[in-house]
Amino acid sequence: MIRLIEDSDPSAFEMLKLLYPHSGNAFIIGITGPPGVGKSTLIDALILEFRKLDIKIAVIAVDPTSPISGGAILGDRLRMQRHATDEKVFIRSMASRGQKGGLSRATKDAAIVLDAMGYEIIIIETVGAGQGEFEVATIAHSTGIINIPGTGDGIQTVKAGILETGDVFIVNKSDKPDADELVHHLTRMISMRKPFKTNLAKTNWTARVLKTIARDGTGVKELADTFLSHFDFMKKNSLLDQKRKKIEKSYFTSLLKDLILKKVLLFAETSGEYMEVLNKIQSREMDPLSAAELVVNNICVLKSNN
Repeated sequence: MIRLIEDSDPSAFEMLKLLYPHSGNAFIIGITGPPGVGKSTLIDALILEFRKLDIKIAVIAVDPTSPISGGAILGDRLRMQRHATDEKVFIRSMASRGQKGGLSRATKDAAIVLDAMGYEIIIIETVGAGQGEFEVATIAHSTGIINIPGTGDGIQTVKAGILETGDVFIVNKSDKPDADELVHHLTRMISMRKPFKTNLAKTNWTARVLKTIARDGTGVKELADTFLSHFDFMKKNSLLDQKRKKIEKSYFTSLLKDLILKKVLLFAETSGEYMEVLNKIQSREMDPLSAAELVVNNICVLKSNN
């Protein structure tokens, strides 16, 4: 099913319609942070902790896209091989397809599939370099942001405004020097953020700052417990339904954008005007900006007349 989604097979769209009513039960965790902070290693350790609780878990590892094949190029599944024989663990690498937030619509569709298939927790790992990590918060119930000491990423987090999107901040590789300084810095900044800017507005949830060492599992149990506590907090305070509505709105909006763009491009490409202006661009009789504006305006006129 996910392969059909990635291939944009029309049958996948129809199957998603049938699966959607069976989704909406999974706890979706977004894990993001700059490259090199140990996201995949930490998720591998998190899987182990969740499996101790007999939780059925799926991971979508969103990798940068190959400019040649369009496929994922990092292959994060290689870092999670110890779970390969566990029937209650599903791990899939997917390409970001050039999306700056690290999520293509295929990622969101895949999450629906896994949700409908009974996975209780879905972890979505996104690629990010300090500026494009916001989008995971539009699909996840709980967002974890990973930093490591000694790289200045604590400052970058504040600069990028990512501070407002995180529910759990993880200082990984905390055996490095300056780990406590980064924890203190993040804790201080979190205490200063205004409640209305958080993704859990008007609640008493305070983002947690935790130290981990993913390679040996230090602090990972506490991290897993914190995510589960956040999920319980949302349920007890009637926030889960609010978050679900935000996620559905975001998904609906992305569908509209994709479908409208697809329809408009198809309409434009099958019209004689499209080829006419394209030839003018290629012969440099017309600039691309004016040409695009002309085609869109004419489409709008045709649609209004019909």
